[in-house]
Amino acid sequence: MKNSVLALFILINISVFAQKPCEIDADITDTIGTYKTTKQYMVFERSFAGNSTNVFFSLANTNGVLGVELQLLQKSNDFIKTTCLDSGSKIFIQLQNGKIVTLFHAGADSCGSLLRDDKNMNNRIITGTFLFSKDNYEELKKSPVTFIRIQFTGETADYPFKTGFVSVLDKKMYEPEKYFMDYLKCIETN
Repeated sequence: MKNSVLALFILINISVFAQKPCEIDADITDTIGTYKTTKQYMVFERSFAGNSTNVFFSLANTNGVLGVELQLLQKSNDFIKTTCLDSGSKIFIQLQNGKIVTLFHAGADSCGSLLRDDKNMNNRIITGTFLFSKDNYEELKKSPVTFIRIQFTGETADYPFKTGFVSVLDKKMYEPEKYFMDYLKCIETN
């Protein structure tokens, strides 16, 4: 009986403290190099009065260079103003331990796309790739994220991270505070 209780206790602890599995979206090696990326993960959602904002991250490793692929999706019955990313755009990640990690935009200037859906709502999708500097991502493995600030062209926007939430968009559970702690390991090596 004691062995059964001990075995049950160990199994419960293992399942509670188990690491999140890696969900890889692409893992490509060819003559040009290597590219590995995780599936998109919602890190922020706000839905109020017919307007919504969703921020998705996926982690990428391109020939050993680590980064975050950002997708910002805005929906509204009203017109959505243009927000752009350029060479000066950055993502500032505030950690619970007080440290800040900065990611730098890499790639072409982008103002996203404005589309109308079948419900006659305006949708703006902005995508961009942001790179870690050589060693600044190490802190992300140690401490949860409290919020991010995205520096667009001419303005900034803050997105507070929650411990967890069930998305209105897809009804799934997300835990954005620990996103980097759970998934950076998935792309560190090719």
